[in-house]
Amino acid sequence: MHIFWLGGWEMGARSDYNDVITSLFRLPASKQNTYFCSMFSKQEAQQLKKEFWTAFGKSFPRKWILYDTKVKDLSFKFYADNKKVEVSLDIEMKDEVFRNAYYEKIWSLEDILKDFIGDFTKEEYFTLENGKVIAKIWVEKHGVSIFNKNTWQEIFEFFVEKMDGFERFYYEYEDFIKDV
Repeated sequence: MHIFWLGGWEMGARSDYNDVITSLFRLPASKQNTYFCSMFSKQEAQQLKKEFWTAFGKSFPRKWILYDTKVKDLSFKFYADNKKVEVSLDIEMKDEVFRNAYYEKIWSLEDILKDFIGDFTKEEYFTLENGKVIAKIWVEKHGVSIFNKNTWQEIFEFFVEKMDGFERFYYEYEDFIKDV
């Protein structure tokens, strides 16, 4: 039997999850996400993540650009964790001159990009967890969790809306962006 600590609740066998989950859904979404993350073993979390990405692919079966931009180290990405989700354009060239040139090209289209994806965040020197510096433009949604199936549809719709906007922007201005 596994014992899990959940915000002061001691839980025993897996059958106790239903009572706790029912209680959690009465909490605001921001509080639910804090508890959901610590509620699962590593294997259970991995399984939920796999189910999440599979469900997304089945719900919205289409080929996204992602890494197929025809520009090395320029890619679109989906990201989801226990507190937020993101759709981003990552510019990961090791050569800072090229990375900044692509960033400046895209940034010169700021108002147009905003028309496609709405408000966004940008960072010319974004440091990843591994220490690598990239340029990044992204949109994010808080209060949702990859571990909360009740927020999956909301996440999927956010992903589709924002990635579609990024892709339409890229296709329309691809020649200009690539001309570095």
